[in-house]
Amino acid sequence: MLIKRPDPIRPSEITSETLYASRREFLRLSIGAGLGLAVGSLLPGTVRAGEKLATTVKSSFSIIEKPTEFADITSYGNFIEFGYDKQDAMAAAQRLRVRPWEVRIEGLVKQPKTLGIEDILRLAPLEERIYRHRCVEGWSMVIPWSGFPLATLLKQVEPLGSAKYVELITVSQPETMINLRSRQVEWPYVEGLRLDEAMHPLTLAAVGMYGEVMPKPNGAPLRLVVPWKYGFKSAKSINLIRFTEREPHTFWNKEVPDEYGFYANVNPDVDHPRWSQARERRIGEFFKRKTLPFNGYADQVASLYSGLDLKKNF
Repeated sequence: MLIKRPDPIRPSEITSETLYASRREFLRLSIGAGLGLAVGSLLPGTVRAGEKLATTVKSSFSIIEKPTEFADITSYGNFIEFGYDKQDAMAAAQRLRVRPWEVRIEGLVKQPKTLGIEDILRLAPLEERIYRHRCVEGWSMVIPWSGFPLATLLKQVEPLGSAKYVELITVSQPETMINLRSRQVEWPYVEGLRLDEAMHPLTLAAVGMYGEVMPKPNGAPLRLVVPWKYGFKSAKSINLIRFTEREPHTFWNKEVPDEYGFYANVNPDVDHPRWSQARERRIGEFFKRKTLPFNGYADQVASLYSGLDLKKNF
């Protein structure tokens, strides 16, 4: 695999007064150049940008912070199948086909299943959860997601006692995802969690944000949201979930293992090899703020890692 790395990025260069426009890409590989609403409201193959979701209930897990502007959330982020610059997915991801959509759940389970997105929407009432979102490059957002606990979905297949991990895999659409045409990187995008992390009530199967269907650049029609971890852990456009006994080989950990560990817990005491993680800049703000352990969710999740060396297991 060929990897082209830019010059080291200083924390002061991560964002600028003009918000995201002047942030620099943190990693560039040398590769050649949502969801429907209420069930049955979309024709196959279509998605209506800006459509409202069915009524969502407010969640007690929400934080009390001002959400980032919708336009910033949808125009700045990582969906590397469509490009490595932060703005690439805004236009390119519009080609993503989200109908029909099925999610296969298999592996160490009693009842493997393939569920259509309409079936998944029937599993539980949608909740609005306002979560912090922290990216490894040093920027952060506050996003009002719509979804339900991932555990609700996973319990449909009755995991076996031998299952220790959950592997989540992004759809492969080479005809729409230009970067998948390269063989220099191992596709598809794979992420994973320990089973207890996946079953934690904070871990969200998200189908929308700001009360609307999930925009394609943000991972329509179904994505993972794990608010105490760096953003790259939250796989987008998921169509395969697999229960395993062994730790999954995740995308960034395979490609750049010295920079991206399996756990990816937000830990201000563990620096990225090329910049500090101690501070962050919220999109829409100029001054930096202190990065919180576990992204501010330590009270809820720190017990998951009792006895684990969080510097070694980064």
